[in-house]
Amino acid sequence: MRKIFIFLIIVFLQINNSSSQELNCRVQVVSAQMQGSDKRIFDALQKVIYEFMNNYKWTNNVYSNNERIECNIYINIKDHPVSSDVFKGTMQIQLSRPIFNTSYNSVLFNYIDNNIEFRYTETQELEFNETSYTSNLTSLLAYYSYIIIGLDYDSFSLEGGNSFYEKAEKIVNNAQNSPYKGWKAFEDRKNRYWLVENILNDTYSPIRECIYNYHRLGLDIMSEKVNDGRAVITESLESLRKVHQKKPGSFLMQLFFDAKHDEIVNIFSESFPDEKTRVYNVLKEVDPANVSKYQKIIR
Repeated sequence: MRKIFIFLIIVFLQINNSSSQELNCRVQVVSAQMQGSDKRIFDALQKVIYEFMNNYKWTNNVYSNNERIECNIYINIKDHPVSSDVFKGTMQIQLSRPIFNTSYNSVLFNYIDNNIEFRYTETQELEFNETSYTSNLTSLLAYYSYIIIGLDYDSFSLEGGNSFYEKAEKIVNNAQNSPYKGWKAFEDRKNRYWLVENILNDTYSPIRECIYNYHRLGLDIMSEKVNDGRAVITESLESLRKVHQKKPGSFLMQLFFDAKHDEIVNIFSESFPDEKTRVYNVLKEVDPANVSKYQKIIR
């Protein structure tokens, strides 16, 4: 009897493990600027977002617990009028990826969306419909979930995230009649519309190729072949010149380096003198905004 009981436990654990959702998303909702507001509503909002992000089945793929994608959502509520269900603020989205044979997680995406506005009531359940726009809150969360998953897939296989970016694009299309900002091309050159447009635009394909080469062929082999991995990263960064020459200062390029500039400095601080000079010259051309940080490489 005891053997049967143990067997059933093992089967249960295997089933539970095999049906894990895709995201391991930590959620924080803060409201430091809101004086006099009932804090329970913010606690409820944090809980319901956490459950939505981590319990919704975003793909048809099977994930084990240790394969779940590590990400963070940090929402700063800056405006919530008393006796209103409207929330306004910012949302920071962070994604990291484990590096093979190490305990290190590499940041893939670190972006602050400054146009967050939605309606929410304390007892509201979050529901998402892929075929139509029903709620700005769920559209925001679903959009960034697909961006997160797409970027993660891109880092493991060349342009592996296409199907997820297409889902994000569909959310943008469904939101074109939304009264909320961030979904339309004419509102801003750096918003949700342009993020997914850039990702799926062939002009920017060298950035996606760089994401794959940098992580899968570069960082993932550095624990065993540090010089070989660093050489691949050098080549991948140099390939970004193609995009810079066509679209200097592009949104997607900016997002790549927002996530990577500190890591790049750490990678090349111990490299060969010629390699340091080569990569510094590339970086000051394609990412001039962070040139003062890259100077640490050649000092």
